[in-house]
Order: sequence, then structure tokens, then C-alpha cells
Amino acid sequence: MNTGILEPAATLRFQTAQPGAMRQLTIENIEYLLEILGPLVLLRNLKLDLTGVERIDAAGISMLLTLYSRAREAGNQFSLVNVPTRVLEILSVVGLDRLLLSHNPVQSSQYGSGLHRSAA
Repeated sequence: MNTGILEPAATLRFQTAQPGAMRQLTIENIEYLLEILGPLVLLRNLKLDLTGVERIDAAGISMLLTLYSRAREAGNQFSLVNVPTRVLEILSVVGLDRLLLSHNPVQSSQYGSGLHRSAA
């Protein structure tokens, strides 16, 4: 199974041999993903493309935080791109959208406007 392609801009894209095989960041696949992605964040800045990911659970969120922490400790950056709406909603609820997302104007405008409301 081909799980990703590291492009020159250091964007990892989920691409699998079987369509739909990598549609979740859940307890079932995080050990495997950490094995692949963990060493990469130590070597370079990394943007993880979540195109097609439909589901994330607490273990998936923990994996993203682990990758973020490892990258920062190594002096690198780790962020997410092309985050589907459902996953973005979950990351927003736990406050990780500001930490993990590359600043995409569409994502910022979609969620940013509701966060700052006047008291009047």
C-alpha cells in the first residue's frame, strides 16, 4: 500500500492503493501513521494533507499533537492542510484548529467570524 508521497514542498498526501483505505485518523491506524510520519517531522517542516479524511477520534487527535510536539522539539513546523469540514469542526471544538491549521482564508473565514462577537 502506498500511504503517501512526499512532495518537494514537504506536503504529505494520503494516497492509497485501495480507494477509501485511509479515510480515518483513528485508533485503528495511528500506530502505523506515527511510524511513517514520526521520523519525517524530525527532519523537515511538514504539512499533512487531510483530503479525504472523514473521521478522527481522540487517538487521531493525540497523534496530531504528538507529531506537532516532535516537530517543534526538532525546530520544525507541522501543520494540516485541506482539512474536511467535519474534521475541522472537531479540531475547532478542542481548540486545535489555531495550532495545527495552515492559515487558509476559507477555513479562517468559515469559523473565525463566529468566535469574536461583540457584547452589545
